[in-house]
Amino acid sequence: MLSRRNVLLASLAAGAAMTSRAHAKAVQPATPVNFDVPAHACDCHTHIHGDVEKFPFFAGRVYTPEPASPEEMAALHKALHMERVVIVTPSVYGTDNSATLFGMKARGANARGVAVIDDKTTEAQLDAMQQDGFRGIRLNLATGGISDPNVGRSRFSAGVERVKARGWHVQLYTTLAMISAIKDLVLASPVPAVFDHFGGAQGSLGLEQPGFADLVELVKSGKAYVKISGAYRSSNLAPDYQDMVPFARALIAANPDRIVWGTDWPHPDSSRVEGRKATDIAPLFQIDDGRLLNQLPVWAPDAEVRKKILVDNPARLYGF
Repeated sequence: MLSRRNVLLASLAAGAAMTSRAHAKAVQPATPVNFDVPAHACDCHTHIHGDVEKFPFFAGRVYTPEPASPEEMAALHKALHMERVVIVTPSVYGTDNSATLFGMKARGANARGVAVIDDKTTEAQLDAMQQDGFRGIRLNLATGGISDPNVGRSRFSAGVERVKARGWHVQLYTTLAMISAIKDLVLASPVPAVFDHFGGAQGSLGLEQPGFADLVELVKSGKAYVKISGAYRSSNLAPDYQDMVPFARALIAANPDRIVWGTDWPHPDSSRVEGRKATDIAPLFQIDDGRLLNQLPVWAPDAEVRKKILVDNPARLYGF
């Protein structure tokens, strides 16, 4: 027979578990969208963090995120009026793209994927990814702390070689310094480069910061796309990130046919935090994606330009 103390302890444990589960829910938009989102709009940068029993994390990861399910993503996009989605394999899975594929299958024909591969990834595996809806590979240089330009150049060149026959793109999460270091390779590349999160530009450093002019030039050339996504990674001026307005407008003005938008949902925190081990849970950033999307008309006041960013450019890049 259970003692009163054991009943109390069991109750406390159940409550703690419920609190933990509640805490782990990926954030949903708090602010309604305040403009007409065009039909077939696409969120070009999201992640799925699956059940760890089915989708174990990579042992060499630098952080451990909270879960984020396809069902939660569907609720996010219903609120944002986004029909299409691009799911990107995060660094926590290494080269295992199965959680991303799980999310893509849940979404069906309205989903595309960006994979992480290495030199052990076979051509047959790439063929299967093509069939499944993957349309690019990601080089996650920033999260891994890779700043050596020689490493960046080598990895970009190797990536281009792997995908050029398929017409995929090479997506990079990196810094402006690295973009400057690979600029000549991007200009000569037979496939597009796609730079995450404003190319790593920092709002506080202004438009004249080293490397931003190179990013603008690559966009203007048509050889590179930029995701005007994850503004909170470039700015500390929450919740509207006003210092990113000039950056978004400069990139759009350079070439509105090479800009795409994304939430970066569920907003993982990959930063190094003192005292937090890679295996400790890193809470997701609590970002209001409705308010973030409402910045798009500030960045792009013209509805036709917004349609390019949300519909036409993603359809071209990802093959919708």
